[in-house]
This record gives sequence, structure tokens and C-alpha cells, in this order.
Amino acid sequence: MHDPVIIARIIAAINPQPDEHLVEIGPGRGALTRSLAASGARLTLIELDRTLAARLGREPDLERAKILSADALAIDYAELAQAQPIRIVGNLPYNISTPLLFRFLQASARLVDLHLMLQREVVERMAASPGTRSYGRLTIMLAARCQTSKLFTIGPGAFQPPPKVDSSVVRLVPHPTPPFDPGDWGLFDQLVRRGFSARRKMLRSAFRGLLDPSLIKSAGLDPRARPDTLEPADYATLARILNVARSATG
Repeated sequence: MHDPVIIARIIAAINPQPDEHLVEIGPGRGALTRSLAASGARLTLIELDRTLAARLGREPDLERAKILSADALAIDYAELAQAQPIRIVGNLPYNISTPLLFRFLQASARLVDLHLMLQREVVERMAASPGTRSYGRLTIMLAARCQTSKLFTIGPGAFQPPPKVDSSVVRLVPHPTPPFDPGDWGLFDQLVRRGFSARRKMLRSAFRGLLDPSLIKSAGLDPRARPDTLEPADYATLARILNVARSATG
């Protein structure tokens, strides 16, 4: 990324402060990093490319930054946040963006917020509404942990070389407490996975063997509705009902 206007806009959205701990994923050549460092914030930089990591380590402006030459998927973010909750910043590679988002969610209780740049279609999935084409498991699992806000889109010209797709910047703010309680988070995830593996079927077909129509009705839902029309909280309600039903028969 080389466009100074876009860099300034991202930094303004992040608004880094001197008393904060920021973790940047994939700083690369340091387009954002230098501005983050100028804020006086404590920086931890995670860069897979050893050559780029070494180059960042030689920059005088970054002498206070901690540089980890490591795979972002292998980092324990809760451990990084032991002493102080962290803010995560990064331009996430498309091929690992979804697993990396789920990795962040594991540490959501120790995250202040996340400002991420991703391929636009991924951000559309993150912030999608029920019934839309982009709505899916990622949308729901994020909604359970974070408030998601799409900030702005960045065209290919802001990068060198220019990519073939647009990017978007998104802000995630973890909920102080979950907005809904499924009772069993593993069961919640199982239902979401099942629902979106059969998103165009009716609920009574998609959940056959897990939830019979009477249980679906007891959640205030129409068994003829499609899984991709349910709100995230509806999946939590179904998980609670299924958990109670299993306990009663177990």
C-alpha cells in the first residue's frame, strides 16, 4: 500500500494512543507501521517473511517495536494480551483470512478492537444481513462475539502492484458480554455449520436428525423457513432448545 491519503484514513480510523498495545499482522514494508509507531503506542509486529521482518528491525523509527517473524495463525493472541488488552491491525491475506478471524475470536475477551483490511467480498460476508447471498457461518460466529462495522472500500490503485480486486477496511469490537447465550457454544457451532451446508433447504430438512419440527416451532420459527434467513440469535435459541431436549432424554 502506497497511497498516503488511504494510509492517513486508516490511521484516523484506528486512532492509536500512546498507552495502548497494538499488534500489527503482516506489516510488510511498514506502510502503516511507521504511522502507528509515531503515535507512541507499544507495537508488536507479526511478519512471516523473514527478510521483511529483518528490514523492519533495522528501521530507527521502529526500534521500540517487538518483531515476531512467525505465522499469524500460530500466535496465541490471548498470551500476547496477558499484561494488557490488545488492539489488532492488519491487512489479512485472502487465503488465511477466515481461519485467522476465528483465531482472533478465541482471544476476543482480551481484545479491545480489530481494524482489518481484507478482500471486499470477505468483509461483505462478515457484515451481511440474513437472507442475502453473503450471509453465512462467518457472519453468525462473528456476531456472537463482536460488533462488525464496514468502514470504507479501497480500490486497487492504492497498492503496488495493484491487485485484481477491491479491499475493504472493517472494525470489529468484541461485545463485553455475548448478545445471546446458546448454552452450549459447541452445539451452536454445530447447528450453524449444519444450517449453512443446506442453506437453501427448509429448516425441517436441514436439521433432520437434530431438531424435529415441533422443537423448531418451540423456538418461534417456521420449520419451512430456510437456514439462511435466521438471525444469529435464532441459532442460539435452537441450540438451547436442543441442549434441553438432549438433557431430558439423556
